[in-house]
Amino acid sequence: MTPEMQHEYQPQSIEAAIQKVWEQEQVFAAQEDASKEKFYCLSMFPYPSGKLHMGHVRNYTIGDVIARFQRMQGKNVLQPMGWDAFGLPAENAAMQHQVAPAKWTYENIDYMRNQLKSLGLGYDWNREVATCHPQYYRWEQWLFTRLMQKGLVYRKLSVVNWDPVDQTVLANEQVIDGKGWRSGVPVERKEIAQWFLRITDYAEELINDLDQLEGWPEQVKTMQKNWIGKSTGLEIQFPIASGLDARTENLKVYTTRPDTLMGVTYVAIASDHPWSRKASINNEPLAQFIEECSHISTAEADVETMEKKGVDTGIRVKHPITGEVVPVWAANFVLMGYGTGAVMSVPAHDQRDYEFAKKYGLNIKAVIAPNADEMADVSEAAFTEKGILVNSGQFDGLDFAQALDAMAEALGALNLGEKQTNYRLRDWGVSRQRYWGCPIPVIYCPACGALPVPEKDLPVYLPEDVVPDGAGSPLAKLDSFKKCNCPQCGGPANRETDTFDTFFESSWYHARYTSRNSTDGMLDKAAADHWLPVDQYIGGIEHAILHLLYARFFHKLMRDEGLVSSDEPFKNLLTQGMVLASSWFSADESGKQTWYSPLDVEPITDEKGGVIKGKLKSNGMEVQYGGVIKMSKSKNNGIDPQTLIDQYGADTLRLYIMFAAPPEQTLEWSDSAVEGASRYLNRVWRLVQGFSAQGSVPAAQSSEGLDKVQKALRLKVHSTLQKVTDDMGRRLNFNTAIAATMELLNELTKFQDDSALGKAVMQEALELLVLMLSPMAPHIAQSLWIALGKEGLVVQQAWPKLDESALVKDEIEIMVQVNGKLRGKIEVAADADKAMILAMAKACEGAAKYIDGFEIVKEIVVPGRLVNIVVKG
Repeated sequence: MTPEMQHEYQPQSIEAAIQKVWEQEQVFAAQEDASKEKFYCLSMFPYPSGKLHMGHVRNYTIGDVIARFQRMQGKNVLQPMGWDAFGLPAENAAMQHQVAPAKWTYENIDYMRNQLKSLGLGYDWNREVATCHPQYYRWEQWLFTRLMQKGLVYRKLSVVNWDPVDQTVLANEQVIDGKGWRSGVPVERKEIAQWFLRITDYAEELINDLDQLEGWPEQVKTMQKNWIGKSTGLEIQFPIASGLDARTENLKVYTTRPDTLMGVTYVAIASDHPWSRKASINNEPLAQFIEECSHISTAEADVETMEKKGVDTGIRVKHPITGEVVPVWAANFVLMGYGTGAVMSVPAHDQRDYEFAKKYGLNIKAVIAPNADEMADVSEAAFTEKGILVNSGQFDGLDFAQALDAMAEALGALNLGEKQTNYRLRDWGVSRQRYWGCPIPVIYCPACGALPVPEKDLPVYLPEDVVPDGAGSPLAKLDSFKKCNCPQCGGPANRETDTFDTFFESSWYHARYTSRNSTDGMLDKAAADHWLPVDQYIGGIEHAILHLLYARFFHKLMRDEGLVSSDEPFKNLLTQGMVLASSWFSADESGKQTWYSPLDVEPITDEKGGVIKGKLKSNGMEVQYGGVIKMSKSKNNGIDPQTLIDQYGADTLRLYIMFAAPPEQTLEWSDSAVEGASRYLNRVWRLVQGFSAQGSVPAAQSSEGLDKVQKALRLKVHSTLQKVTDDMGRRLNFNTAIAATMELLNELTKFQDDSALGKAVMQEALELLVLMLSPMAPHIAQSLWIALGKEGLVVQQAWPKLDESALVKDEIEIMVQVNGKLRGKIEVAADADKAMILAMAKACEGAAKYIDGFEIVKEIVVPGRLVNIVVKG
């Protein structure tokens, strides 16, 4: 270290050098070691979009701080990193730039890897995976073929959103106002064959095992339970009355409100239900309605909010108990993909059914009352609460639970119904008509049917030199990929040209990290069982449902294949909040908005400090304030991490990220707070360098022989250590841990004692401060560790031990009150008795004048806290 560096903190010069040492010495390379407690720390891996954003930085810094802290606790830490590399963005970028998605992806991975390293993140890069590498996706293809053999995979026709221009399936969120997000043309509802995984076979276990996950936020567990949606109800059959062949099978519906059965006035079926299609042959309005529905979104949120429409199919069914004839309507709010594609409609007790009935003049019959003495008022809206059955014949007077059993018994006797447990969860459709994804390992033979690709022929390689044009999957037009021979009969056959949903790759990467170099199996079971489950998983709340659900499902599939022993993949889950920033824009005469980076704008505030507008730093032009919103490219309010690393260094950015807010809360970006973090690190640097310039000394080991001031500082040091240890280990409240080190720094800068014991106390204090800061700011901590005369790498040091004796106070401060009002403070020996405390309190200068000459009527001593002397007069 040069003399200049000792006086001035220059992060750019020290950080790269320290990172090089870590890499050369393979500090973060993890090996299985049964003699140590393991700790597997994992952050959700990124999509290689080209540049890290501040959300990435927050996620990965939180994970790295946890991993470094646990390493210092003596644990054997694994912290890997990789790339969620398949997906649609690469195809779109490839079309835009006329390059192969593979080239774009690999270049982005190289750039982003260097960005992660520049942040000082302690990853075991020997375990790096990219999901687009054949040695990775080969094994998910292998597992898929195993699941085919077990019957956990099937292929069926499924209704999808089809873009006729791009010749591809669109997810619900890619349909905007009924049109394809890219082509802008109306989408079609189309039936195509797709592959599904039987996740519903695991629905019960997926719900029950949530009870094992004590380290997960309750909010996330609730979201998972609601998504799986377990319910107990009745499956009820409505026999055909007219409009279809009398031999037609009964119409089945499932309901969780069988208590309302006697209030059914119509049945609604999906527009694409087989009955709808049959009835539309001689029903022109129905045929037009089916065509109209084929162009609307099937997203549940959209279905809930859209105008409810329907057409009478002309079909009639019989009420299963009364035999009354009930009309069957096709309705746009019933989806074929959910349940049976038919619902019994009780407009008096379901608001959606109520609005539909009002619109089309259908009967409304109330059969549930709030209580035995009051009828439900359904003149303006449905009564949706549970209550007492009325107008229900032999079921009158029953409550909900009684009605469930009674209805089940009555319908069972008629062979028209039974109790059933259902799940909202649907089987996982994994087919995507995209190029940049993992090929589904299936071969179609005209003679032998759909066959799994034999293990010896895996992986099915995805050609990497293709530039997609947006008109359907290139694989479907690429004979060199598609044409093959049947593995069973040897005849000409075709490969499946669909690729897997990219959730497939992200559902098992946590396990592959444990066996990165395994070439003869999906996992090395011994290594997988050593590391799994993940001890701490970190990622955004937006992944609380699908990613986590699919990962849990995949883990159970791997367990049942004998690859892992654990039931669940992630023991503890931390969902970090979003990063928000101010937004600024100007608008031209046409209303077109131009957005500006917060770094380019100087805010203008009112007299109360509220932001009202801003001006550009470059030319003073006034701009409008768009509020504090999520960082995004579209609003140009993202802050490039590299800019801050170049200006302040990685440690400042890391410290700011950890200090600005608790990890689970949103973080509002503040330039001034970043500068504050930089000032703090500079203060630490100057204090340590100034002290070390005098020469290093042995650190204090105990409080024996210290004077009052020295003991007080040592008390502060160890009470800080106690708090920081708890905040970082148990509570995961890093912002309060950093705040505690800032308080300690303030005390250290006030301490002026050049005696041998004073220096010893200061040496210990600075060593502990550096160690406590090292998980957040590892580069500066390493430099200051050496400056303090210590050897080796800070990252390999043990977390400092708390000296309990340092927390024992020789003297304690007591508040002195007279008639309940504070009149002074005294310091007494920690073991002083009540008489001594009272004597000192009465002699306290601030209190004496309120006591002397007055009659004392009561003396109250609260040990360790206060004395209250009550006087009369």
